[in-house]
Amino acid sequence: MQTTPALARLGTESAFSVLARAAELQAAGRDIVNLGIGQPDFPTPENIVEAGVKALRDGHHGYTPAKGIAPLREAVAADIAARRGVEVDPGRILIMPGGKPTMFFAISMVGQPGAEIVYPDPGFPIYRSMIGYSGATPVPVSPREEDGFGYRAADILDRITPRTRLLILNSPNNPTGGVMTRAETDALVAGLEDWPEVAVLSDEIYSRMLYDGRDHVSLLGYPSLADRLIVLDGWSKTYAMTGWRLGYSVWPEALVDAAERLCVNNHSCVNAATQYAGIEALTGPQDAVDAMMAAFARRRRLIVDLLNAVPGVRCPEPGGAFYVFPNIEGTGMNGRDLQVRLLEEAGVAAIAGSSFGDTAEGNIRFSYANSEENIRTAIDRMRGLLA
Repeated sequence: MQTTPALARLGTESAFSVLARAAELQAAGRDIVNLGIGQPDFPTPENIVEAGVKALRDGHHGYTPAKGIAPLREAVAADIAARRGVEVDPGRILIMPGGKPTMFFAISMVGQPGAEIVYPDPGFPIYRSMIGYSGATPVPVSPREEDGFGYRAADILDRITPRTRLLILNSPNNPTGGVMTRAETDALVAGLEDWPEVAVLSDEIYSRMLYDGRDHVSLLGYPSLADRLIVLDGWSKTYAMTGWRLGYSVWPEALVDAAERLCVNNHSCVNAATQYAGIEALTGPQDAVDAMMAAFARRRRLIVDLLNAVPGVRCPEPGGAFYVFPNIEGTGMNGRDLQVRLLEEAGVAAIAGSSFGDTAEGNIRFSYANSEENIRTAIDRMRGLLA
């Protein structure tokens, strides 16, 4: 059977492979502490679950509009206005089954041989995977550890050429937890005025996961980008709804129809009950979100302190998300070797830095979306392995 050569360029997300191997070891009786997968360890808040159940009982079992039901798109627009201070027409909002379809659609729209797409490295692995699949040339831009993995505008602008068709940003960032400051964002947007043909995909899925009083700097707040900006966000992280597969994106007016046609061709629509649960998440009580973020803040401080006390490990403090990205070069191992040995010998699941890009061989990612007890156990096991 012959397949398209593009399939050979399609990558994967290593976190799911590590998750599967951890599950195999657990099934065989091993005690595994999972700091690998990027999902909150909290249950979806009960009011959201009940809203989904009620939608099913009320008979919301059929197709919905490809763009999403109007009440949910209106709720998203109201949430954007409240949290980002920007008015967005609900007609520019598309409800998606998670975040990846937005990446797929945006990269597919502009990616082709001869085009260049600038993306974060280290970064979410699907960016690089989809750029390669599209036939475009991936152009990595890397943050600096000394900046807490926050991006500098000059580093990004230096990577843009006349062949650049898309710039992908992710702040707060996966896997580093780095946050781009308002000053650097201002400088970037000013610099992009010299490149009016470059579209921007801003992945803001961790927009509410910030620490130490940081405010989220959304690119929606910059009018000069309005006609070429795609923003990705959703419910998975903020509301512990990873398995519900619910996300949204905001599109420039000129691309809304094309994005909607891609929805029709790809997934038809997002399931109805989940969309009603999404309305409750945005409009209902936020106590569970606040409690979850308070727990993440405590865990962040704990894991950073524990890792920095391990010989050969250097861990900057992340400004957002729920990941740390320590440098482990001083241990004498690279991230891939340590990932394997931690899981197979110490019973700790983590993800090698090289899974997120070519520039992170000496790093490893831990998710602190786990209990303080398990975090202590995991780092104790790591210390024992290294000793």
